[in-house]
Amino acid sequence: MNKRELRALLRKRRNGLSPAQRREAARRLRRVAAPLLLRHKRIGFYLANDGEMDLLPLLNQALWNKRQCFLPVVPERGRRKLWFTLLTGQAAAWGHNRFGIPEHWSHHWARAWQLDLLFMPLVGFDPQGNRLGMGGGFYDASLAYLRNRKAWRKPLLAGVAYECQKVDTLPADPWDARLDLVVTESRCYRFKNR
Repeated sequence: MNKRELRALLRKRRNGLSPAQRREAARRLRRVAAPLLLRHKRIGFYLANDGEMDLLPLLNQALWNKRQCFLPVVPERGRRKLWFTLLTGQAAAWGHNRFGIPEHWSHHWARAWQLDLLFMPLVGFDPQGNRLGMGGGFYDASLAYLRNRKAWRKPLLAGVAYECQKVDTLPADPWDARLDLVVTESRCYRFKNR
């Protein structure tokens, strides 16, 4: 299957989970991923959309642990690199981006390289650490600097998925950012990409 066909199949699989199954999976994922919060201070999260795994239980745990939590902001049309804004207790603006996904805007901005850990949504993953996203290329563009230089600071790249999104193999392009690990409701898969 090509990426488009795999994306359709895996989105259907992901969206076939009931609301109760999603809530239980998010609760279980918090337990699996919680040890990562202890080792990292500046953490990038996302707000779930289109059936993605809900990170709110994990995000709340990170805030309780006094971690700096960042959310992505989709750039204007024609640009691909994500900005991440820090969740603070101060007044901040909330809105929706052009895809209808809620976004948080504050005065504290960061790029991916400034984070210690980056949780990324995905449609599918394989045992080699390949990630299939929604096809917009925002995370790949934000991490493109990793292909050009070896000395760049790199956040730990953590894909987030339901166990049903794992496949044997995914087609990978040279610009695809490889994952260091994937966290599901059942376990943490670690890859040798560093």
